[in-house]
Amino acid sequence: MSQHINVFEMAQSQLRATARHLDGLTPGLIDVLAMPMRQLTVNFPVVMDDGSVRVFQGYRVQHNSSRGPTKGGIRYHPEVDIFETSALAMWMTWKCAVANIPYGGAKGSIKLDPKQLSDRELERLTRRYATEINIILGERSDIPAPDVGTNPQTMAWIMDTISMQRGQTSLGVVTGKPIELGGSLGRVEATGRGVVVTAEEACKIMNMKLEGARVAVQGFGNVGSVAAKLIEDMGAKVIAVSDARGGIYRKDGLPIAKELYGRYAGRDGSLADYKDADQITNEDLFGLDCDILIPAALSASITKENAGKVKAKLVVEGANGPLTPDADAILEDKGILVCPDILANAGGVVVSYFEWVQDLQNFFWDEDEVNVKLEKLMRHSFGAVRSTMEQHKTNMRTAAMIIGVKRVAEATMVRGIFP
Repeated sequence: MSQHINVFEMAQSQLRATARHLDGLTPGLIDVLAMPMRQLTVNFPVVMDDGSVRVFQGYRVQHNSSRGPTKGGIRYHPEVDIFETSALAMWMTWKCAVANIPYGGAKGSIKLDPKQLSDRELERLTRRYATEINIILGERSDIPAPDVGTNPQTMAWIMDTISMQRGQTSLGVVTGKPIELGGSLGRVEATGRGVVVTAEEACKIMNMKLEGARVAVQGFGNVGSVAAKLIEDMGAKVIAVSDARGGIYRKDGLPIAKELYGRYAGRDGSLADYKDADQITNEDLFGLDCDILIPAALSASITKENAGKVKAKLVVEGANGPLTPDADAILEDKGILVCPDILANAGGVVVSYFEWVQDLQNFFWDEDEVNVKLEKLMRHSFGAVRSTMEQHKTNMRTAAMIIGVKRVAEATMVRGIFP
């Protein structure tokens, strides 16, 4: 728990450091932005397949709604708590503002290991959790999406549960749904695609070629596996990938698209089962001689203890908060460019926004249109962050935070404090 407390404190410290670059942020306004507006904790029973009853704890945190309805994923993981969930909600606020989409940040979570439950148990758990947090969800108030340990099927269960309770089909109450239920083409790949677009833009300003670049990816779930496949498609060489159980390494490159993608990712896959490569640990992966490192697993993966091992020239954050502030400082001292999470992995919420718009209009776009709109927005956001970085003579994380915090603070001030 202490690590997760530090993650929330880390998010708050990032905000307060950013405030020093912005005029007009009063101490009171900073305090408003430093705390979530609503934290809901629920404890609920679930009947297991053997007839026993287990009680699970879940959370839904809404950080700020000044710029629109709150938006954020739902995470199933045994180490979540209210502090980590609050930090993730805050980062979502800045992420939506950096991308300039009309949302505030939220996050949901349940403390469990989804791999230990059957599909039927997961469905019962999801439907009961959705019922417990239904009081704050809505197409115009708070819109969940998939995150670690959840997927489009999870969103389908939530959408159906809320629709049954409200007596009408509410497609827009969640995003990341299956295509058959109002999901958007391109949504599953969106976060990983955004990471790769960010990496491509970063390579341009570093005068580094993406084609032929050696890439290591920590995390082989939805974000990491898609990023690995897409960056391989663009000519890069993915030399290492890892998941919670460990990783694999091959100096001349791994066959991501041909053998690994889809087969060794997700709930039932494990890279430990792949034998045609060297087995490495997650810690080993951070120290590999590579050009690009993509941490796409959990928060606080790179700390002051292991940041010194990083040899990559470029770090692109696929996960939320994978670097601690101490690690950030170490990498900056080493001259390593870090593309921050609130920019690099915004592709998921961008296409969630596209999905929400399509659901509300009952008019759907083809996949090429979704991808073109996503890439255009990501490149525009990268350019804005780069300009801010040059203007303030700071690193890319602080520049992105300046944009995000400024937009949210301005919206809060213009709206005023009710009543």
